[in-house]
Amino acid sequence: MSITAVHAAGSHDVLVELDDLESVLSLDALLQAQPLPGQRDVLAAAATLMVKFENVEQARQARQLLPKLTLNTAAATTGKLVTIEVYYDGADLETVGELTGLGAQGVINAHTGQQWRATFGGFAPGFAYLLGENTDLQVPRRESPRTQVPTGSVALAGEYSAVYPRQSPGGWQLIGHTNVALWDLGRENPALIRPQDRVQFIASRQALTVKTAASAATETEAPTGTGLAILDSGLQSLLQDTGRQGFGGLGVPASGAADLASLHQANRLVGNTADSACIENLTGRMSLLAHGDQVLAVCGAEARLVITPAAGDDLRAEREVCMDAPFALLDGERLDLEPTGNGLRSYLSIRGKIQLPRILGSLSTDTLSGVGPAPLMDGSFLPVSLPENLQIVGQGEPSTLPRPDAEGCYVLRVQAGPRDDWFGPAGLPKLLDQRWLVTSESNRIGVRLGAEGDASALERVRSGELSSEGVALGSLQVPPSGLPVLFLADHPVTGGYPVIATVIAEDLSAAAQLPPGSQLRFELSESTPSTEGSQA
Repeated sequence: MSITAVHAAGSHDVLVELDDLESVLSLDALLQAQPLPGQRDVLAAAATLMVKFENVEQARQARQLLPKLTLNTAAATTGKLVTIEVYYDGADLETVGELTGLGAQGVINAHTGQQWRATFGGFAPGFAYLLGENTDLQVPRRESPRTQVPTGSVALAGEYSAVYPRQSPGGWQLIGHTNVALWDLGRENPALIRPQDRVQFIASRQALTVKTAASAATETEAPTGTGLAILDSGLQSLLQDTGRQGFGGLGVPASGAADLASLHQANRLVGNTADSACIENLTGRMSLLAHGDQVLAVCGAEARLVITPAAGDDLRAEREVCMDAPFALLDGERLDLEPTGNGLRSYLSIRGKIQLPRILGSLSTDTLSGVGPAPLMDGSFLPVSLPENLQIVGQGEPSTLPRPDAEGCYVLRVQAGPRDDWFGPAGLPKLLDQRWLVTSESNRIGVRLGAEGDASALERVRSGELSSEGVALGSLQVPPSGLPVLFLADHPVTGGYPVIATVIAEDLSAAAQLPPGSQLRFELSESTPSTEGSQA
């Protein structure tokens, strides 16, 4: 039972390889009980553990400390017993019976005839990988994943069983369904099954009605008091702050602003704390109405900012205000954002605190998991209060938007790995030597890249599949197509494709501002630790 390797996973994260699942669970328990300096989150997987840190130096120190830790099986703990009633009518029940040789009834007997242990979470909020007492039900994933797996589906894949907390794509073999809510923000502990819990499945004689628990705040407040009314929300307008940390083990991504530099700048200009919530608007088109006098700032994607006076105000004319600087929006005045050029996401801050319920400590909307407030719509209202600890309003600042090089190509710096070995000695140079194209399939989950000009897809030199493991913000994950996906704020907490390199934290804001059609190339960061001091 030992750590076999420690890899850098971008600037702030560390990926630890271990002998087996028991070693993973032992290290997970140890780090939960005795966190390392700056430790933000721990993501256990089948054969790895990802540890996330506050800054680069803490991650560097962890790479030196982790190989020296002594693991002990006694560190693992036993959680509560969870009983789940299942109606075994899954679309793949007969197939699983054939694959295992047990027949359909034999599968039911084997599934209910043992206790399952929650080893780790991931994939989605409330999703838990359950390991049985034997391997009688070990089956492969489906050759062709389903585009939609219903909420409450009970499934098998490899040596694991699981229950899908919400409707989502999936490639597991479906054997039944349950009406138990795996994820419910109305509970003190939203996840019904947590790592180290035990699960006992019980066969139901009748079909069960699936009830889906809400995972997001669905409405904003009615227009009362001071704040902003959304007249036109544009293509997509979301509330975003710096995200929610520490819930990765439950399958909840950190989320938060895709462009943290613009979020911080907008908050700084109006005197808010850096982690205050802003409106993140896609493409810079939006209209708002002030209820009460407000101080705003807009940063990020370039837009023309036009203020229309309040009805009956004959003293003021329509006026334009500058981006990247604070300005007043008086009671009854309307602000229109009109996109004019560079960038993809605009950030509008309002001086004060948006008075809406936080979800797991954050106002960020996670587009992947559905956790957080619902997207802003026409007619939404954001009530705002003025806390006593506000800073003074700032002065105008230069834009934080990235600029292309002389050839019109944007440059992002990367660190190698943690899985660059899957692409052989030529893999990383090929990634760096080519130009890539930002495709229209990109979103807050990730920037999907296409090959530009003479560029070609990356090729693996290793066969087989990588076991799911934690992935870092900025990871360049390479699916079978060979075309990388650059993970942004709403990326899944785990992934099953190798990560050839990771964009450094300082360049992630630039990545979030690249519109479809942008040309992009990568260059190796001056500090590329990868497996520095990693071999145990």
